[in-house]
Amino acid sequence: MSARSSHAERRTLRVLLVDDHPIVRQGIATVISDQADMEVCGEAEELYAALRAIEDARPDVAIVDLTLKDSSGLDLIKEIRARAPQVKVLVLSMRDEGFYAERALRAGAMGYLTKQEGAARIVEAVRRVARGEVHLSDKMSGQVIRKYVGASGAGESPLDQLTDRELEIFELIGRGLPTREIGKRLHISTKTVESHREHIKDKLEIDTATDLLKHAIQWVQMYRS
Repeated sequence: MSARSSHAERRTLRVLLVDDHPIVRQGIATVISDQADMEVCGEAEELYAALRAIEDARPDVAIVDLTLKDSSGLDLIKEIRARAPQVKVLVLSMRDEGFYAERALRAGAMGYLTKQEGAARIVEAVRRVARGEVHLSDKMSGQVIRKYVGASGAGESPLDQLTDRELEIFELIGRGLPTREIGKRLHISTKTVESHREHIKDKLEIDTATDLLKHAIQWVQMYRS
């Protein structure tokens, strides 16, 4: 083995942590820092801070939660893909893998883990996505493969029809946020939120605002921590 190849293999992976809970970032940082070939190069709790950190710290891998402070993890993943495609994204979230993993991959992520996973799985996933490999649980990998080889779609959620933005608004409705507050959080106009609400109702065949709220609350309780 040449000195050059040996040095390349020992190169430290730079990891950016993006999560709106400091204690979660601290725990992940401890896991990463315990690895001889990894280091935490920065932290952020929302989209714009994460983009600045990517520009300044130049990470190899960004570990991203889907729920961020005043912003969306899916939106951040899309921004990273557009602005810094060399940065590999690994999602680490409390949200249900069966529903969100495919959306995260479409947005540009290379892997998806739930926060119930142990330290060893996180380390393994970071190394895999850094190599350009996709990391999913065995169950989720099978689900994705079945879908793309044309297997039956039985069991799919009606919410699969919604765009990422519509799903985000549906979730915020379920969390009890009024239209004006949703617009403020997502940096869009009240009129745009109302338009999305109507599209959601049409796609889910819901007639009234009351029924929309009821369905949204039930879904949040089922699929989101």
